[in-house]
Amino acid sequence: MLIVEIQKRLSHFELDVKFSVANEIVVLFGPSGSGKTTILNCIAGISKPAAGIIRLNDTILFENKKVFVPIQKRNIGYVFQDYALFPHMTVWKNIAYGMQNESFVKNLMKELRIEHLRDKYPSEISGGEKQRVAIARAIATEPDALLLDEPFSALDNQTRVKGHEELLRIHKLWRIPIILVTHHLEEAKKLGNRILYLHEGKICDSEMNVNLIQS
Repeated sequence: MLIVEIQKRLSHFELDVKFSVANEIVVLFGPSGSGKTTILNCIAGISKPAAGIIRLNDTILFENKKVFVPIQKRNIGYVFQDYALFPHMTVWKNIAYGMQNESFVKNLMKELRIEHLRDKYPSEISGGEKQRVAIARAIATEPDALLLDEPFSALDNQTRVKGHEELLRIHKLWRIPIILVTHHLEEAKKLGNRILYLHEGKICDSEMNVNLIQS
């Protein structure tokens, strides 16, 4: 269980959210600049909230000015929007970076159908392949939670659909809290067990509120 209750002052508004994620996919949905990525960064330890608490299972990751666990000790997987693969490393070295168990990683690559890319570099593979490599790298650390920041935004429609299928299959295999950021409503409805509608740093009551904001 991931529990998030945080406040943080951003340039145009105050981020103030409270939610929890069980072993499910929760989607943060809303327009660009509504605070979605900032929430992920606070959970991951890239950014520090001004106040609040972040708890993952029995571990407090952040609590006001008392606790701030550094990013490398949070055991949280993060798939960035641009995938952030190391360009000078092969696919295998990218995925193996920080891995806990080699046989687990090899099985993971088989599950994601990327074993044949093992010796290639990021510049030599497609966008969909980069996405699967990035997901594999995030899961290779055997995280207790997984964060995905618009991982499908740069993909064409056909590849995006395949990416959706991969994510749902991954979640079925690894039942951990997953938070997905997107501003595509149909994608949110397809992938999310729950959708949190975000506007200017606050969680809205319903989809209707966000639709009114966007119209």
